[in-house]
Amino acid sequence: MLKNHVVEIVEVGPRDGLQNENAIVSTADKLELVRRAIDYGVRRIEVTSFVNPKKVPQLADAEDLVAMLPDRDDVTWVGLVLNRRGAERALATGRIDELGAVCVTSDTFGIRNQGQSSAESIAAAAEIVSLAKAAGRSGQITIATAFGCPFEGEVAIDRVVEMAKRAADAAPREIALADTIGVGVPAQIAEMVGRVREAVGDLPIRVHFHNTRGTGIANVWAAVQEGAATVDASLGGLGGCPFAPGAAGNVATEDVAYMLERSGVRTGLALPRIAEAAGWLAGVMDRPLPAMVSKAPAFPG
Repeated sequence: MLKNHVVEIVEVGPRDGLQNENAIVSTADKLELVRRAIDYGVRRIEVTSFVNPKKVPQLADAEDLVAMLPDRDDVTWVGLVLNRRGAERALATGRIDELGAVCVTSDTFGIRNQGQSSAESIAAAAEIVSLAKAAGRSGQITIATAFGCPFEGEVAIDRVVEMAKRAADAAPREIALADTIGVGVPAQIAEMVGRVREAVGDLPIRVHFHNTRGTGIANVWAAVQEGAATVDASLGGLGGCPFAPGAAGNVATEDVAYMLERSGVRTGLALPRIAEAAGWLAGVMDRPLPAMVSKAPAFPG
């Protein structure tokens, strides 16, 4: 039985969707992607990350893009940050509403991804939430490699639950569980979401899945059945991580919206407009995108 009949979708295409692309997407096209996301109904958008531009060249225009965002009181602009320096950059723009912090279950991945051990990453995430609140903004914490690490392999559920408890102590807006490399399966997702929800009380759970092994959409359903309130998705299914070998695209916004809406879970998104936006994005990227629904005939017609 479903625990939620309304699920929020966070569009992560402008950040996670593009960060692993070799060809630099123009700031104007990124802004158009944001505009189209608003048009198809998204009200929370991860627009960029404030990280070292030498490590993630695709997002070197973070400040420029944020300065061009439309004035929308009904849209939450999210900026991913990995440390105090990134948080300060994001807050200095005066436009970012929410800081997204990341802690990691794996020391090896943490060092490669953000130059921090697992313990250091959770301390940094707590500091980022504190900085956000002090500036009158909100802060979220994502637990990366929650379902498996490309370097250290299996991750124990008990470890993730303990990290979630520590993250909850920082009183973030929510805690997200991220399958950074797309190794999770529905049974694992259901157990993890259920146990983390029990551990953190009323704090909402968000999920972030990659479709590397074709289980992403099934994992979304398993998470929603266990009460996940928010799902990250990327238009067209674009995405990946420069520091996670083999990580493929995110679950596609249109695929997630179709599955949830047809299952009686409201998302507030307009599927025809998502499909139109996906067609536009395929033209920008000059190749077909991984998503399925935007390539299929509309149903019902």
